[in-house]
Formats: sequence, structure tokens, C-alpha cells
Amino acid sequence: VQLQASGGGAVNSGDSLRLSCTASGLTFDDYAIGWFRQAPGKEREGVSCSSRSGRVTEYVDSVKGRFTISRDNAKKSVYLQMNSLTPEDTAVYYCAAQNRFNGCSLQRESYDWWGQGTLVTVSS
Repeated sequence: VQLQASGGGAVNSGDSLRLSCTASGLTFDDYAIGWFRQAPGKEREGVSCSSRSGRVTEYVDSVKGRFTISRDNAKKSVYLQMNSLTPEDTAVYYCAAQNRFNGCSLQRESYDWWGQGTLVTVSS
């Protein structure tokens, strides 16, 4: 199983980025997908997740209204559109896959497979 996260970069406060996560080696439709991030010196936190169908999504409070998760099961991909970025969004962003029938979770312990991370740096 491979999860390839991409799309990170260095931007200024207020800018936007779109992260992508492409999966291989698993039946993508069977998995909820989550985005997590880890800032220096902090624990990894759940940012957003999407159920298998994409109909159910969850967001951590700090990104609600700014980030949008979407998925394209035909392309085995999940996207995280990040708008109005702030320096507090600076972190390594990871995507992860969770074998779950309904909904999705922002609890990292419940995820089965992890990607390698992509760095997002937001300057003020």
C-alpha cells in the first residue's frame, strides 16, 4: 500500500494551496481518508477526513470554513483545498487511510496506512 501526498510548498499568509493524496495497492473505495498535520514540537493532529463515498466529511475547528476535503474514487485520490492560510497552518501534512464502513475519524490511532508527508510553510 502506498499513499503519496503532494502539493505542499512555501506561501504567504492568506494564500491557498491544494494538497493531493493518491493511493495504490488498496481498494480505495473501502477506505475513509484523513489528512493530518504535525507542526514542530507538536503532536500529530487530525485536520480533515472523508468517508468512503465522500458524503461525510469532518474538520478540526481551526480549519472549518477555510479547508475543504474532496475525493475522486476513480482516480484513487483525495484533495485538501486550503484557503486563507496562516502561519499556524505550518506543518508537515500527511494523508492516511482508514478501513471503515461508515463516516470517518480524526483520531490518528484508527488509521491503517500512512503517506510520507508534504511540508506546508506559511509566512506572515
